[in-house]
Amino acid sequence: MATALVQIGLVAAWLAVVGGVAEGVRRTGRFATEITRKIVHIGAGHVILLAWWLHTPAWMGITASVVFSGVALLSYRLPILPGVDGVGRNSLGTFFYAVSIGVLTAVFWPLGLPQYAALGILVMTWGDGLAALVGQNFGRHPYKIFGNQKSWEGSLTMALASLLVVLLVLGLTAGFTEAVWATALVVAIAATLLETLSFYGLDNLTVPLGSAALAYGLVSWMG
Repeated sequence: MATALVQIGLVAAWLAVVGGVAEGVRRTGRFATEITRKIVHIGAGHVILLAWWLHTPAWMGITASVVFSGVALLSYRLPILPGVDGVGRNSLGTFFYAVSIGVLTAVFWPLGLPQYAALGILVMTWGDGLAALVGQNFGRHPYKIFGNQKSWEGSLTMALASLLVVLLVLGLTAGFTEAVWATALVVAIAATLLETLSFYGLDNLTVPLGSAALAYGLVSWMG
């Protein structure tokens, strides 16, 4: 029980730091709302690394996912998370974010393979997070797919960030083998396609789940 309380305290402290930084940036009024959202988006995603390092039990991650999923749904009606979601916002991204963490924890923690859960979440946090920032601020070559507006600059950022995340996570746990390099390339392409084709924040679910499942399948197949 003491160990669990310490783990919960450390995770809560990290989330408090991320939330505090985001709120401080928001209150300055000098940055766009999207900057604040991406600070939370990227910062909060690293809780999966903290959970991996602390060897937190699966039930803890699943419980946290359920709680934050509920908070996220309420935030669309009430100003609970003003720096992350606006009331009435037409996206369930924050909700899907919390759900994806719970699903990946439930699947890969019992298998003793937390690196795949971390891989999926970090592809979403860094890939999707940086792609949005680069696309909105530096996107000079837009394109549309099924009415969904993207930019080539943002999509390229998504692919490169995803490639780097997969290489680092799998390379540091399994070695930088040919199978890992091939997996990283395929996952980066797939994650970029999933991010491009998703609507209403659904990429916060499809990207992490798809990336983790594909990486696990490819590494298992190629040995």
